[in-house]
Amino acid sequence: MTQRLPEADNAAGVLYVVATPIGNLGDMVPRAIEALQSASVIAAEDTRHSARLLAHFSITTQAVAYHEHSGPERTEQLLARLQAGETVALISDAGTPLVSDPGYRLVRAARQAGIRVVPIPGACALVAALSAAGLPSDRFAFEGFLPSKSGARRATLAALAAESRTLIFYEAPHRILATLQDIAEVVGPERELVLARELTKTFETLRGGPVAALAEWVAGDSDQQRGEIVLLMRGAPAKKSGDLDAEAERVMGVLLEELPVKQAASIGARLTGLKKNRLYQWALDRE
Repeated sequence: MTQRLPEADNAAGVLYVVATPIGNLGDMVPRAIEALQSASVIAAEDTRHSARLLAHFSITTQAVAYHEHSGPERTEQLLARLQAGETVALISDAGTPLVSDPGYRLVRAARQAGIRVVPIPGACALVAALSAAGLPSDRFAFEGFLPSKSGARRATLAALAAESRTLIFYEAPHRILATLQDIAEVVGPERELVLARELTKTFETLRGGPVAALAEWVAGDSDQQRGEIVLLMRGAPAKKSGDLDAEAERVMGVLLEELPVKQAASIGARLTGLKKNRLYQWALDRE
């Protein structure tokens, strides 16, 4: 039995955060259709892009643009409608709003104003990719889009290289090859990666393997440099209990080049804040 959507009262409206398909229109849930049909207005990331979706489901509700370039006045306009008792449905170009999407500004404003915010779940590219990737999914982190410039991208990857959780990124098709090459050089050519492309669409592709091999495959097939792309990277192996972080290892390495183990451990403890006995044992294990 389908539960009816909550209705707005005269005191305040309801903001629906509505997930839409990421490709296959068959993934639209009935509750989402009802919300869009019954809303006073639809706040869409791109009204032209969403027109096909709305037409397919015979949704005639007025749509207004709400995207990253919308000024605060658009948020205020939508908030005023909510406060007047109207319902607003928020959608993105595809998938779940607020995931790599600026809709949080409206959601935050509505919540601060005491407006009821109702999520209507559905498709989400990162969750769909994770569910089929075969990588550990008990702990994962979504990093959105990596920086577009190689230098900044490499710096970000270096900061994430030791992360033990599965990492998920979105990537633009024209940058995918350069990004894979940067991952291979910064994180290591053998790090396991899964490339999920055009999920739920005609040319859906999921392929996994060492990142260097994936980069070679993408370089040799221009079709893999098209469409919507999700990258999933296996986390770094967990450090053993006796391992040190990179900076502590660097300090101890320098000290051990000049000093006996006991003295290096003593000085290293003062420099790193770690226990002298731990550094001493670490040095002995290296010999």
